[in-house]
Amino acid sequence: MAAAAEGPLNRRTAPQDPAVETAEEAKEPAEADINELCKDMFSKMATYLTGELTATSEDYKLLENMNKLTSLKYLEMKDIAINISRNLKDLNQKYADLQPYLEQINLIEEQVAALEQAAYKLDAYSKKLEAKYKKLEKR
Repeated sequence: MAAAAEGPLNRRTAPQDPAVETAEEAKEPAEADINELCKDMFSKMATYLTGELTATSEDYKLLENMNKLTSLKYLEMKDIAINISRNLKDLNQKYADLQPYLEQINLIEEQVAALEQAAYKLDAYSKKLEAKYKKLEKR
């Protein structure tokens, strides 16, 4: 019997290892406790789902507001683009109106450059002529 006393059914308290947990026998809760726990669980689940649905609803409201603001911003940008387009057309029309005058200015500039070259040539020729005259006068 001494061998049997040391077997797994030994009721003596052996030193407990702190890493080992002891198991307790699970007991069935009373019927009233189960009903109360179910009611509590359903209540908490309803609160959780309500919170989730509220958060989702708030997210959609935020997206709706963002879409409205974005739409207004695009309308403002559209107006700005229309104004820019109108101003660009006006500017192009003014440039087209000025084009004949600009061509005249370019033509005058070319003529002035040619006249300037002619003046330089005339000056150089007059200096040569003066030098020849002085040379002939010395004789």
